[in-house]
Amino acid sequence: MKEGQKLWTRDELILAINLYCKLPFGRLHRTNPQVVHLAKLIGRTPSSIAYKLVNFASLDPSLQARGIKGASNTSKLDKAIWNEFYNNWEELPYESEEVLSKLENKSIEKLNNIDLDDLPKGKTREQVIKVRVNQAFFRSSILASYNNTCCITGLNQSELLIAGHIKPWSTDKKNRLNPRNGIAINALHDKAFERGLITITPNYKIKVSTTLLKQKKTDSLEKYFFQYNNKDIFLPSKFLPDIEFLKFHNENRFLR
Repeated sequence: MKEGQKLWTRDELILAINLYCKLPFGRLHRTNPQVVHLAKLIGRTPSSIAYKLVNFASLDPSLQARGIKGASNTSKLDKAIWNEFYNNWEELPYESEEVLSKLENKSIEKLNNIDLDDLPKGKTREQVIKVRVNQAFFRSSILASYNNTCCITGLNQSELLIAGHIKPWSTDKKNRLNPRNGIAINALHDKAFERGLITITPNYKIKVSTTLLKQKKTDSLEKYFFQYNNKDIFLPSKFLPDIEFLKFHNENRFLR
């Protein structure tokens, strides 16, 4: 360590991973306003934040699989905290949001734009808040990974996109917030994916169910479904859909 430098703390590192998840891969640089803002919050330089984000990119298995390399000198603590976060999506995202809310001097509800008016009281209230904070984190991570682009159509209007789950929320608690269990998708195709009328194969191609293909051809079916059959999806810049999750959907949800 150079003279004058200070060790990174665990809280600082989970905040950096939190930001890594929420930024498109091409925006992990020191001039990004979000990088500058985090630097101010924790008393570090934007360059040091950007460098840490690139360190984490080097540990991202979906980027490694594509041959994309980040920095080559990640510390043992970087690796340890990355693995802790990456293997505990159910708890670490929320913990990082709690740390962030304290630094921002805002409630975690306000930080995540959660409407307080319709929340229940007592312990149920805390549970609902946690779920909504986690859902907001998941959505931010998915839309950032896909650069606000629908993986089926290429639609890039974030207001019209959903952070869909490959393995349903109710099926796999451990991976509810895992970005590799998510896809950015428009509402129509999200419903079709959920009902098994379309799927994404392990080699990232769109398949339309024979339930639809056997129907009488109409302009609507051609426009919204048939034209996408066997086409490649728009891939994310990071957090590629996990092949095992895609296999699950193909084998257990897709109507062949």
